[in-house]
Amino acid sequence: MEIFKYILPAFIVMITAYLLFDKMLSNEEKKRTFELARKDRSAILALRLRAYERIMLLLERTNPANIALNIIQPGMNCLDFQTQMIDNIRKEFEHNYVQQIYVSDELWTAIGSTQENLIKLINTIAGHFKADDQAVQLAENFIRIYAETEENPTQIAIRILKSEVRNQFIQ
Repeated sequence: MEIFKYILPAFIVMITAYLLFDKMLSNEEKKRTFELARKDRSAILALRLRAYERIMLLLERTNPANIALNIIQPGMNCLDFQTQMIDNIRKEFEHNYVQQIYVSDELWTAIGSTQENLIKLINTIAGHFKADDQAVQLAENFIRIYAETEENPTQIAIRILKSEVRNQFIQ
């Protein structure tokens, strides 16, 4: 009986210490998990923001006025101009293809539509010219027709992009 006077309080102290340490370790694990998740979220948000920036650059670089001015050379004919414009649009799109991982399906679909519509428009307008006509005529028509479009694919994609960025980062 004498032994129980010592063992029982020691057992109670041991159980209490175990429960306190267990609770403390559990809280520390939760803190670590929270910190890791916060850091991961921060890194992912940074990647997503860079993806949105790259997509905006893609849209600006493939904007008809910008792309035409960057490609056209003195004495260039329509066929060469058409070919280089289409190649340039495809290269820009392919260069940014991986960005789709970080953006919504709606935005990526709008980006794809922009590319397809630009190429279709170039080919349609080029069909009204002879291959050896001056590229300036094709460029002027391309820029004018695209600018006159009520809401062109580039504007739609930019609107979706801005909306998505606002929803993700400005709340």
